[in-house]
Amino acid sequence: MARLFADENFPLPAVEALRRRSHDVLTIHEAGKAQQSTPDDIVLKTASADGRAVLTLNRKHFVQLHAKQSSHAGIVVCTFDPDFEGQAQRIHDALKSIPQLTGQLVRVNRPTT
Repeated sequence: MARLFADENFPLPAVEALRRRSHDVLTIHEAGKAQQSTPDDIVLKTASADGRAVLTLNRKHFVQLHAKQSSHAGIVVCTFDPDFEGQAQRIHDALKSIPQLTGQLVRVNRPTT
């Protein structure tokens, strides 16, 4: 399964749900970098150096970063969804459909009602 790096704004319940689906998810808190106002480009560089795709709700900035530098381990941008299990399942399904995450920008949106 995917190796992911969840930034500070990504919800922990969704991280835990992804782990139950066998994804290797490291949070920025677990990496010892929480509450340091780490710039997004450094988050991306840190994740990529560890072979992890960034997992974030900060779509605007990470989409811009991807446009500037596509040499990274992947970026998964999501909309906020309080249905953490559903969000994790959509992320899981999206990642299963991608043969190689490196250099990819993956968008996972909450379903519209």
